[in-house]
Amino acid sequence: MQKQKIQVDESRIISDLIAIVNTSKPRNSVNVEILNEVADYIKGEFQKTSDVVEFQEFEVDGNTYKNVICSFGPENASRVIVGAHYDVNEDTDGADDNASAVVGLLEIARNLKGRKLKNRIDLVAYSLEEPPYFFTKNMGSHVHAQSLFDNKVDVIGMICLEMIGYFSDEKNTQHFPTLFLQRLFGSKGNFISIVTRVGEWGFPIKFALMFLLLRKIRTIIFPAPQTEVEYSDHLNYWKLGYKAVMITDTAFYRNLNYHTENDTISTLDIKRMAAVIETIVRVLVKSYSA
Repeated sequence: MQKQKIQVDESRIISDLIAIVNTSKPRNSVNVEILNEVADYIKGEFQKTSDVVEFQEFEVDGNTYKNVICSFGPENASRVIVGAHYDVNEDTDGADDNASAVVGLLEIARNLKGRKLKNRIDLVAYSLEEPPYFFTKNMGSHVHAQSLFDNKVDVIGMICLEMIGYFSDEKNTQHFPTLFLQRLFGSKGNFISIVTRVGEWGFPIKFALMFLLLRKIRTIIFPAPQTEVEYSDHLNYWKLGYKAVMITDTAFYRNLNYHTENDTISTLDIKRMAAVIETIVRVLVKSYSA
């Protein structure tokens, strides 16, 4: 039998970015109808890859919001969660934050299609990561993590994708929360980072080392806590005792377009973004294929 290839398509990445970013209004918590349009797009793309796709609806301040879940592998097997939020802060395009990561979910789904897995892999697109709901129980990722906990689901670990598309080879484009890290890793924003929890072994370390050893893109592993670098959806899984990592271009420590009108598709490095996505797929396939 011919081995199934891993193919991450840069033209498809651009097409998905355009579909997610170019909405009639910003996809923020106020514009619920726009969030629903984006959720429908994500669900439609997921349905091309898996027969197990669903909305997880939840009520916040009188509105209904939706997580979108796509599953692969045995229904009752222990599972890995790969998640990314699709809402934006205020009136921004949010190309890097966080359309880049949602597109990553779609490409991962396309590459998991038809594969025989020994574990279940759930891809989850969250609503309501951004303010005013950040750090509250109204976050879509909190709703999802709590549902796993309440149902006593066996979770191997969670992978959070948070801004994976902005890179630079110029000096003084990368900053760090400490001078030590600045001196250790330099000032070029040409790497992807994996945030792990201090003292946490098993899934986080295995995933990070496998990612690093594939050498598809320069990778730096950060043990949290590092000031603000670790803030994203994975925190809600940590709070409930699940092991988790975050994959990020380090957000505002590099991308000065963060939470501004300049966070546009034209600023993204599609080639290196594709390398990040391909590496994630390779780790998942290598770790969880039957």
